[in-house]
Amino acid sequence: MYPTVAEVLALPVLRQGRPHVVAGTAGLDAPVRWAHVAEVADIAHLLRGGELVLTTGVALPDDGPALARYVADLAGVGAAGLVIELVRHWSDKLPAALVDAAEKHGLPLVTLSRETRYVSVTEAVNGQIVDAQVAELRAAERVHETFTALTVAGAEPGVVLGEVARLTEQPVVLETLSHEVLAYDAAGTDPAELLTGWPSRSRVVQLGERTGYHAGSGWLVTVVGARGHDWGRLVVVCADQPPHRHRVVAERAASALAVHRLVAKDSDGLERQAHRAVLNELLASPAPSAELLARASALAVPLAGRQLVGLAVRPRLTGNRPALSTPPVLRELAEATVLAARRAKVSALVATDELGVRALIALSPEANADTVLHRLATDVHEARGSAPGVLAVGTTVLSPAEAGRTLLEAGQVAAAALGAGTDRVLHRLSDVRLRGLLHLLAGDERVTAFAHRELGPLLQRDAATGSRLVQALRHYCEQGGNKSAAAAAAHTSRTAYYQQLARIEQVLGVRLEDPESMLSLYVALLAGDITRSSEEDSPGRGAQ
Repeated sequence: MYPTVAEVLALPVLRQGRPHVVAGTAGLDAPVRWAHVAEVADIAHLLRGGELVLTTGVALPDDGPALARYVADLAGVGAAGLVIELVRHWSDKLPAALVDAAEKHGLPLVTLSRETRYVSVTEAVNGQIVDAQVAELRAAERVHETFTALTVAGAEPGVVLGEVARLTEQPVVLETLSHEVLAYDAAGTDPAELLTGWPSRSRVVQLGERTGYHAGSGWLVTVVGARGHDWGRLVVVCADQPPHRHRVVAERAASALAVHRLVAKDSDGLERQAHRAVLNELLASPAPSAELLARASALAVPLAGRQLVGLAVRPRLTGNRPALSTPPVLRELAEATVLAARRAKVSALVATDELGVRALIALSPEANADTVLHRLATDVHEARGSAPGVLAVGTTVLSPAEAGRTLLEAGQVAAAALGAGTDRVLHRLSDVRLRGLLHLLAGDERVTAFAHRELGPLLQRDAATGSRLVQALRHYCEQGGNKSAAAAAAHTSRTAYYQQLARIEQVLGVRLEDPESMLSLYVALLAGDITRSSEEDSPGRGAQ
């Protein structure tokens, strides 16, 4: 808002006087709050700081100690500089005591070798300052209007941060109070450079006020929160002292973010969104970029040099069917997973998807993955005791490039385990066996065609007559061909059940006692179940 001493000296009205800086060059960047003409030596107590003092020197003393006190008093009240005209009192050069004192205190001391109309100087300088202040006020008003509109519209954090970056032309980061990056806008700079080592860099930036500038890091920081509950910090990265307008932008953006969080009524919404974005990119990227790795690290989940394990958690309320994935269920499940990871002292990316929770566990190279994962799974089960779920993991991998594979495997194992109905603390690829293989092939048209060839006539018969031959076949296969056990499972008399088996053989033209026939039909039943489950779950069930 204020011009510097150097900028004032460059004004035409002062250039005409041939200004020459004789001392205090280190203070030329000091802001000039006002230009003030003062022809008395005892002027310091009337100043407020930031003034550029203009004088002809006629009232200044000639003895060295008095001149030194004069300069010391000006520096003591924060004067921006001293300009002396070499015409009336001193015509050649200033006294050495005056120059030495100005250099000692870092006060810019400037001489003018020509007579200068100080009234023109004050008009030019003070007019420039007033114009800048008016422009600053107008800019602040536009900022208020912009963020009021964003707040009313319930703008997402990404939109708010984008507006901050546009208005300040500086990178901006939203972080938690534990220094994990929730969202950012790099403002055209390298995101990887912005985010690398963020948590450790952020921890050293501590301010005693809600909004302040940390010169050591070049960060303008404002606290984000509402109703006495602070939950984050907004950081505008700017190497130089920011103008007041940027403080206004940061504070209004923080207010918009706080209101959005209150309206959303989702205490973990931003954290989960940030984790979800990284997980989705890991699934989609065969070679994660430096920016993506930096984003994960900024969430306190470093991926390089770690053991990485994909985890999928699926709710199961009744029977073997997955629970309805409503937002409250998903949030509860995600919170249980986050807390379990903290208790296990491991870092993890955790996010909800349409069916449950997806996570990537990052373990140190020395950690025993089996032990850690078993403890984590046990904690999740205990937290979800009233509605137990299925926890599944993928293969342990050692490179971020393989993170997508272990995440996909975990989801496939979870889907297979839900259908199997087995009660294990943790499910792995080796546990789901044939069902797991069929889940891997669920989208293959050849598998669908095979299931239709094997079971098509039986399905048509059931549809046309209302019989339950497919269910009878399922009991037979699940009991390994034991007719008595299958009849008991079907709650049907042996005689009636044997008649059903005979009709099945007649409709399909096979002998059920043939091991290959029974195996083929059981595979077809499982494939059909998995295909139907995938179709039911695909159209965007649940909420993010």
